[in-house]
Amino acid sequence: MVVGILAEKPSAARHLAAALGGVSGSYRSEQFIITHARGHLYEFADPHTMVSSSPSLTEKYKQWDLAHLPWNPKDLDWKLTPVTGSGSVAQGVLRQLRHCTEIAIATDVDPTGEGGLIAVNAVLELGLKPTTWSRMYFTDESVVSLQKAFTSRKAIPSLQDLDEYKKARYRAQFDFLSMQFTRIATSMARASGRDAVLRQGRLKSAMVKLVGDQLKALDDYVKKPFFQNRFRDENDVMYVNPDEPRFDQKSHVPQRYDSSPVVLDTTTAKRTAPPRLLDLASLSSVLVDRNIKAKLVLATYQTMYEHQVVSYPRTADKTITPEQFDELAPLVDSIADVVGVDTDLLTHRRPRTTHVKPQGAHGANRPGPKVPVSLDAVESTYGIAGRLIYETLAKNYLAMLAEDYVYEQQKGHVGRYPVFVGMANVPRSPGWKLIFDPDAVDTVAEGEERNSNVKGLGRMAEPFTFEGANKRPEHPSMRWLMKQLDKRDVGTGATRTSTYSDVTSTTAKYPLLVERGHKLHLADAGEMSWHLLPGTKIGDLTMTEKVHADMRDIAAGRATADERLEVVADWVVQDMATMQKNATTMRSALGLRQHPQAARAQGTWQMAPGGPRKVTFKKTWSDHVFSEDEISKLLMGDEISFQAKDRHGNDFAAHGRLGLGTYRGRKFIGFQPETPDRPTTWCGKTFTPAEVEALEAGQSLEIGDFISPNSGRSFGCSVSWDPAAKKIVPDFGSRDQPPWSWCGVQFTDAQRRALAAGETVEGTGFVSKGGRKFDARVTWKDVGGKKKLVPSFD
Repeated sequence: MVVGILAEKPSAARHLAAALGGVSGSYRSEQFIITHARGHLYEFADPHTMVSSSPSLTEKYKQWDLAHLPWNPKDLDWKLTPVTGSGSVAQGVLRQLRHCTEIAIATDVDPTGEGGLIAVNAVLELGLKPTTWSRMYFTDESVVSLQKAFTSRKAIPSLQDLDEYKKARYRAQFDFLSMQFTRIATSMARASGRDAVLRQGRLKSAMVKLVGDQLKALDDYVKKPFFQNRFRDENDVMYVNPDEPRFDQKSHVPQRYDSSPVVLDTTTAKRTAPPRLLDLASLSSVLVDRNIKAKLVLATYQTMYEHQVVSYPRTADKTITPEQFDELAPLVDSIADVVGVDTDLLTHRRPRTTHVKPQGAHGANRPGPKVPVSLDAVESTYGIAGRLIYETLAKNYLAMLAEDYVYEQQKGHVGRYPVFVGMANVPRSPGWKLIFDPDAVDTVAEGEERNSNVKGLGRMAEPFTFEGANKRPEHPSMRWLMKQLDKRDVGTGATRTSTYSDVTSTTAKYPLLVERGHKLHLADAGEMSWHLLPGTKIGDLTMTEKVHADMRDIAAGRATADERLEVVADWVVQDMATMQKNATTMRSALGLRQHPQAARAQGTWQMAPGGPRKVTFKKTWSDHVFSEDEISKLLMGDEISFQAKDRHGNDFAAHGRLGLGTYRGRKFIGFQPETPDRPTTWCGKTFTPAEVEALEAGQSLEIGDFISPNSGRSFGCSVSWDPAAKKIVPDFGSRDQPPWSWCGVQFTDAQRRALAAGETVEGTGFVSKGGRKFDARVTWKDVGGKKKLVPSFD
């Protein structure tokens, strides 16, 4: 009996081999062999291929036409296709595991079940059928954890019923169906003259909505100053009467108060526990202020995790377990030495109930079991991002082992005017604040920092006129956005960070958000999306909460994926109507105009590749509207002919059939003009019979009355006929020879010889790009290393 162990990636396989004594062998009298995937080896196929058994549905799911929405999840067979470049890895898994009597899934144990999905998809697609399935559960990739996971692995009665697989597959199906929201938004953009893809999704749309709403609040902000009587003592403590009237102008504030002694009412000892442990989103938010982009944080952290320098990245935990606390306890002093923390400050070495709880899986982000020699060593291996990651994580973790921050809260009032009260928080013991900067992650208790005062309440308070204003909204930033998502519990820290990296990517064709310094702005695609999202389901911030609740129910067997996916079709219908209404507002706000959607014909294309199938296509081509008879002929595969106009209004005869075409990288079905078998016309010129005969004989002709389809200007050149490609091939002369024509005027052979000899040629009737005629003398000169015609007008 051989146990085949399937790891998620090469680094995990190496750690398993280190724990068990090799890539194959025996551990505790059990034979094993280790292999690995590289993340997802399989993914859902394109939607139209999931309905390939029904030709009529294939076209529906392929087209981005809103008439084809919503999709019915029951139409889809949910088949998988290999991820690009994964073939050799998948075959390696098959070779290693095909003869194993037991296959143990040892992929990452994710809160979303992603690791289980990676493994189950792979083994099912590869057709592996061992006698037994099992699951190895581990919180990290240390030797002890992996050895324990192997010896205490759990049997899996049915792969399809594995809780991880069921919930992760549902999430993947839900996100796949969310593609419909992208198609709706993109259709709205294209109907408004913008050829852009507006990507939508649970987290993407939430980010756009939050940032857009905050930017609007900032744009709508109008400062409204107010003036009010207050008191201030010699220690700069302020005393406020909450019922004191406010005035719009300083001169309106009545001067009715005098100096008064301060009365101390209470003194209370207060303490603040260390901030909670960081997740990946909070860590990225800290580092983005140090000019470390989220994408780099993700990549660097993953590498450091694979080397066991930091803990598992994709955790949803915000605390650690007692076992994880005990694992790092012997390493604390070494970690402190690396990041320059005085170990004398680490006096609270007992587990804090706020940070250490029995529940959890991978635990919050923290230093790993392998302690580096120094921060310089970290930087030499992982770069400045690695140095900052380790230093921040370590100090955040070590703060938990320091004493509480202790301060004395003093409350008092103005003696002669008791309604005016003040408060001062006097620091007594800095505790963990000597280790970790609380401002870095916005962990300061409300009012604590604002009322902090080293001296405490003073003795005498003086009246003064206070000038205040309504609070200005904060400009959105990564830190602000992550705080909003965390407050609403939208996504895990790792998911927020990876999605943020995606929507702000500077290499993306249609980014949704743009970082300028530390501030966030809407990109063009993001701005259009924001205008389309109000009132939509996909823009509802509770969407992720619902999906996570569904995942829990499906994992526990209280519901099925099919049941919970049924609602998506209704949401698509609602969002289609809502976005169509919002598109009017979008066009008005962005100065766009509506582009009417071209009328479409539909029917069964008898000569379609692969056999007859239902199709839709535009009812117009150029300026011609197909008649019902022409549509019938096109669907039958017949050729039709009609008179059309080019972009300059010139008439020409068009011949063609229904076929497959490509426009800007997108495939479509529509009228495809036939390529002529003979060289009859080109660039507005109809060749004479003699010219056609010469071209077909392989001769080159110099002709000067062609018309540019772009500018409408005449030009001349030498042309020949390519019979294989069935097209005219122009020759404008070599770079060392004068051109055949310039600015709408064709040169004679004598003029070209004169230009080639360096002489100046007089010319009349030239036409500028703006359409104005002019006369000039032209010379063929070398300019900047290139030969070109240079005009002179004197």
